[in-house]
Amino acid sequence: MKVLIVGSGGREHAIAYAVAKSPRAEKIYCAPGNGGIGQLAECVDIGAMEFERLAAFAQEHAIDFTIVGMDDPLVGGIVDVFEKRGLKVFGPRKNAAILEGSKAFSKDLMKKYGIPTAGYENFTDADKALEYLNTAKYPIVLKADGLALGKGVLICNTLEEAQAGVRSIMQEKQFGSAGNRMVIEEFMTGREVSVLSFVDGKTIRTMTSAQDHKRAKDGDQGLNTGGMGTFSPSPFYTEEVDAFCQKYIYQPTVDAMAAEGRPFTGIIFFGLMLTEEGPRVLEYNARFGDPEAQVVLPRMKNDLLEVMEACVEGTLDKIELQFEDNAAVCVVLASEGYPVSYEKGFEIKGLSAFEEAEGYYCFHAGTKKCPDGRILTNGGRVLGITAKGADLKEARANAYQAAQWVEFENKYMRQDIGKAIDEAT
Repeated sequence: MKVLIVGSGGREHAIAYAVAKSPRAEKIYCAPGNGGIGQLAECVDIGAMEFERLAAFAQEHAIDFTIVGMDDPLVGGIVDVFEKRGLKVFGPRKNAAILEGSKAFSKDLMKKYGIPTAGYENFTDADKALEYLNTAKYPIVLKADGLALGKGVLICNTLEEAQAGVRSIMQEKQFGSAGNRMVIEEFMTGREVSVLSFVDGKTIRTMTSAQDHKRAKDGDQGLNTGGMGTFSPSPFYTEEVDAFCQKYIYQPTVDAMAAEGRPFTGIIFFGLMLTEEGPRVLEYNARFGDPEAQVVLPRMKNDLLEVMEACVEGTLDKIELQFEDNAAVCVVLASEGYPVSYEKGFEIKGLSAFEEAEGYYCFHAGTKKCPDGRILTNGGRVLGITAKGADLKEARANAYQAAQWVEFENKYMRQDIGKAIDEAT
C-alpha cells in the first residue's frame, strides 16, 4: 500500500512510525512532514490545509490510503474533499469533526443524550457572558468554542480573572475566531485521564489510557500548551471506571453522533475527569492527541493500518485491540519561552543515540532538515522523547535519561512529567 499522512508534528511522526511497522506499507508520504518524519517517509511540500492539492497528489501518486493527523484539516472538511474524488481516507467528515471543532456543539450533544459532563452555558455576546459571571460559582472554566491549539481554556479563580478572560477571548480575540462563541463551564476536580478510541460510525474500540501535562511549568504552573509530556497507562483508570465509561460515555457518544446524522469515523479522543461523582467528559477531540499518541502507539500490538482500514470499511467489530503490558512516558523538549515567544533555527545534536536504543523513541514535532543533513529546531515543541519501562517509574527514569542524549540551544523541559503518579504508585 501507498500511504499518505497529513500533518507535521510529533503525533504524525508517531503515526508514521506505527504505519512503517506494517508489512502492508510499501511507501509512505507525509505532507508537509518534518525533519524526523523524513527518515520514515518521503516529505511532500504541501500544507495540511491545501485540500485540493493534497487530493490531487493522492490521485497522481496512486495513494491507497490517506491518514489525516491534524485537527484543522479535519474540521475544515478535508475528508469530504478526498471522498468526493473516490479516495480512501481515515478521519471524520466535516459534519462529524464538529465534535472537536465546536465545544458548544459537543456540550449540547452531551446534554441532549445524557452523557455525563460539567454544567455549562454557551455565549455569543460578551456582555451577557460578563453578566452571567456575577452569579457564577468559582473557580470557573472559560473555553473558546473553536480550535485554539489546545490553549483556548482558562481556569479562573475569581470574578476579576473571569471578566479578564471573557474580554481576552471574546473581545480582544486572543484565539481569533475560535472566541466568537464561548462556553462557561463549572470547574470539576479529580484526576484527568485521556482515552483514545477507534470508531467506524457504529462500533468503538478504546485504546490504553494516558494522561497529558498541559501547563508549561513544573507543578502544573504557567500557561496552557499543546502538551509538555504524557504517560500511559493511567493507574487511576481502573476496570470499574472503564466499565462505566463504556456504558455511559463511549458508545453513547458514537450512537449520539449517528442519531444526529453525523456518523463518526476515525479517532475520538475522550478527555475525562474522574470526579467524586464518577467520570465526566472534559472534552472531545476528533483525532489522536499529541503527545498522547507518542505513548499509546508504541505500546500498541495491532497493525495500525489494519485497524484504520477496518474503521473506514465499517468492520471494526472484527478487531480486538491489544497493548503491551508495560508503561511509556514522553517528555517534550521545547524551545525556551514556549508557548509565548521563542527562537528557532538551532542545530539539534545527539539524535543518533536513538537509532540503536530499543524501547526509546524520539518523535520530531518542530524540526527542519537542512540540505546538508543537519536537523534544526523549527517550533515551540521540538521533540517528544518517549521511553518504555516495566512500570511508570522505570519508564519515567528512562525517558528523562534519554532526554539528556539530545542537546540544542534554548532547550527546555518540565522535570516532573509523571512524577506525582510515580510517587503515588
